[in-house]
Amino acid sequence: MERYSRQMLFAPIGKEGQEKISGSHVLIVGVGALGSANAESLTRAGVGKITLVDRDYVDETNLQRQSLFSEQDVRDNLPKAVAAKKRLEAVNRDVNIRAYCIDAFDPKLITILEEGVDVIIDGTDNFETRFYLNDLAMKYRIPWVYGSCVGSYGVSFPIIPGQTPCFRCMIGHLPAYQMTCDTVGIIAPAVQMTAAYQTAEAMKLLVGGKVRDTVAVFDLWKNDHHFFKAEKLKKLDCPSCGEHPVYPALNEKSSVDVLCGRDTVHIRHTGEFHLENMAQQMKAGGADVKYNGYLMITELEGHRVVLFPDGRMLIHGTKNRMEARSLYQKYFA
Repeated sequence: MERYSRQMLFAPIGKEGQEKISGSHVLIVGVGALGSANAESLTRAGVGKITLVDRDYVDETNLQRQSLFSEQDVRDNLPKAVAAKKRLEAVNRDVNIRAYCIDAFDPKLITILEEGVDVIIDGTDNFETRFYLNDLAMKYRIPWVYGSCVGSYGVSFPIIPGQTPCFRCMIGHLPAYQMTCDTVGIIAPAVQMTAAYQTAEAMKLLVGGKVRDTVAVFDLWKNDHHFFKAEKLKKLDCPSCGEHPVYPALNEKSSVDVLCGRDTVHIRHTGEFHLENMAQQMKAGGADVKYNGYLMITELEGHRVVLFPDGRMLIHGTKNRMEARSLYQKYFA
């Protein structure tokens, strides 16, 4: 425990709190900017088990703000979850790091939740996934820590089933929720500040501390920083956390969505891809194909296409869902 001596000297944690942290399981959904920062802090804090779930791979544009990745990860086309696991294990070998290169809608996520999770960290970048994550958290009664940042803004709030308003209750009241990093960009300090709020609330939840009951909102560029009470936003008729929940997001999964900040469409396929066979066949046909055991990259009609074993694909160079779906149906349906 000497490794965590400075953390244990902090009275609200102490030896007992550190033991709780070491025996806990944190699920991080999305290992991009926020997910990376949270994962590193929690790994250094000595969380016993951390499960990473991410659907994407490391791109050069990630390096500006996503702290776990390197230029070599870009050259190797590594999935973010895999690259993050490698880095985190080098930081703290005592933490059990599990990495899944899957979409949040993959049934495997349900299996992970049923195994037992103490806290969920939001590292996602779109509202469809957050609504889904929110309904899962409400159904399985697991606290999760919402975080979002864009430009120089950041927002964070711990969501606790049965106590606080859920994400669906709050949507529309969150500042800058209609902006995306695709339209206004993002700076790294906004990521780090948002993640700091998230990690702090996660650690409070793990040790049984008093969790913040306000929404933290800031704009680092404009020097604004304030909190607002969220209690009155809770709705008794909310379909996710109200008196008669039906968890609508669990039945509203779309198969096509546009990635935030990327000129890229993500498609969920109903079956699996046998990438090694596909790569060999396409190479035999003269196509330029890269395959590294985790994913396959090729070029189709001027679009860079990335395929994953679980049947998902990323089609770069377009935000047009119909164009992307047409390309998918032509080559892979």
